[in-house]
Amino acid sequence: MGRGVNRWPAVKLAHVLEPAQRPEVVDATREYRLLGVRLESRGPFLREIKTGAETSAKTLFRVRAGDFIYSRLFAWRGAFGVIPPQLDGCYVSNEFPIFVSHDGGVDPQYLNYWFRLPAILERIAADCTGSTPLTRNRYKEHFFLELEIPLPPIEEQRQVVEKLDQLAVKTQRIGRLSSIIAGEAVALWRVELECRFAEPSAARVRLEDACEAVIDNLHTTPRYTGDDFACVRSQDVGWGSINYGTALRTDETEFLQRTRRAEPRAGDIVYVREGDIGRCAVVDGSHRFSLGQRVMMLRPDADTVNSDYLMFQLMSPAVLDEQVLASQMGTTSRHINVKVLRSVMVVIPPLHRQMKVVASLRRLAGLQAVSDRLRSHVRMETDVLSASALSTGFGEVERR
Repeated sequence: MGRGVNRWPAVKLAHVLEPAQRPEVVDATREYRLLGVRLESRGPFLREIKTGAETSAKTLFRVRAGDFIYSRLFAWRGAFGVIPPQLDGCYVSNEFPIFVSHDGGVDPQYLNYWFRLPAILERIAADCTGSTPLTRNRYKEHFFLELEIPLPPIEEQRQVVEKLDQLAVKTQRIGRLSSIIAGEAVALWRVELECRFAEPSAARVRLEDACEAVIDNLHTTPRYTGDDFACVRSQDVGWGSINYGTALRTDETEFLQRTRRAEPRAGDIVYVREGDIGRCAVVDGSHRFSLGQRVMMLRPDADTVNSDYLMFQLMSPAVLDEQVLASQMGTTSRHINVKVLRSVMVVIPPLHRQMKVVASLRRLAGLQAVSDRLRSHVRMETDVLSASALSTGFGEVERR
């Protein structure tokens, strides 16, 4: 086939890929590095390290660098990727099908970029539609293997990958610049917080005494099997905001299970206790939601504490740096013990003074909001640029 005359043939994945079966019976005394696959084509990651006794799986599957993998449950949200060298030898459950090229005719990274195309994700979403409009079925392997991909010779595939990699580097640079701008705004914000809450002579009380309740969440992974209720995770909580749009969804049964200790309500504070410790936000009551396993909830005493005032104080260096982060625990996953958090000391002046502080801080918070919007705009523009490049790159393949 000559260039510019005919398109490269559309080949079913079943003709170029084969399942990689490397099952191992779980040993209760052994440690396993367990992987997940991020959404939106962000690839595999080390989710956790567990002993065989700590997992319910009887069999796990070993992965190798260069394997192509996806999540049955979240394929419709782009949970595809290639195993990088640093994750070689890790393990996944049977919810993550693994494939290899049986003749070297397809580059895994070429395949990875192809699974970012909107048209392909729409096809996958259609194949994952469940029995009702609000449910999703797992993406079965036979759907995956029936997909047809335009397949030029391997060298042409690598050229496409090289061009798209170059674009990815450029968009990452843009993202870093926007992060620097955001970082400057955060630095100014922290200086103001330090000035407001660093009174050494002020009387302090324990955090738990300033709250009606300090509610730790269930330490279980939510089942994202429905579309009815948001489940707010640590990455959905910003410095003073909750992004309900990025939250994953659960059905009513899971929602009721996860809110049995308490359902978040207006005025509560959602607090990240593991990972990016200290990010927190006041619940505005606009959504019903549950909490993921790395976040918890504070319910301030409304008679004596303004929720925004307490939230701002929890972000301040006097609390976050000098008390919370100084007491963080763990090596593989940094976290703050709930008992320690209950004992954090905070300043609670009369309500009228709290309101004056909040009014002042809200004005400065507007600067951070502008920075956040800028970063969001940059992210949106780079996403559009990436999507355009993907379409162009694979369009060239089809025109050849």
